[in-house]
Amino acid sequence: MSAERVEVRPRKVRRVAIPIAVALVLVFAVAGVLLRNTPTGAFFSVSDQVSMVLLGVLLGAGVLLLTRPRLRADADGVEVRNIIGTQRYSWPLVQAFSFPDGASWARLELPEDEYVPIMAIQAADGEQAITAMRRLRELRRQAGSAAN
Repeated sequence: MSAERVEVRPRKVRRVAIPIAVALVLVFAVAGVLLRNTPTGAFFSVSDQVSMVLLGVLLGAGVLLLTRPRLRADADGVEVRNIIGTQRYSWPLVQAFSFPDGASWARLELPEDEYVPIMAIQAADGEQAITAMRRLRELRRQAGSAAN
């Protein structure tokens, strides 16, 4: 069996999320610095300004979580990392990879009608998603034939 490895990350989400995260941090930093006094008489203390900047950093970090999904597959199994959490599945547990009609991302089919979303393979990525699904299915087929 070949020593093929598949690693997939969403492409378009990264191109959108990174600039949005930077913009959030910048907007909140500028707002925190410039909002000292307002025409309505409201007064922002230094702690309010620091809080605005920190809020921007937290929101930016939250947006960057969307860039975290990744899928790795090799001869031993599949590792799925979504926004929160990473799980590894050996090939005997993997029944199929599917991309249901209208779904935003692929899924890993498990026994007893369970599945795990694979946020690394997104419909928005078009041809990259198609290629990734083909490579995963081929790798699963190879792993299944090697076990026999």
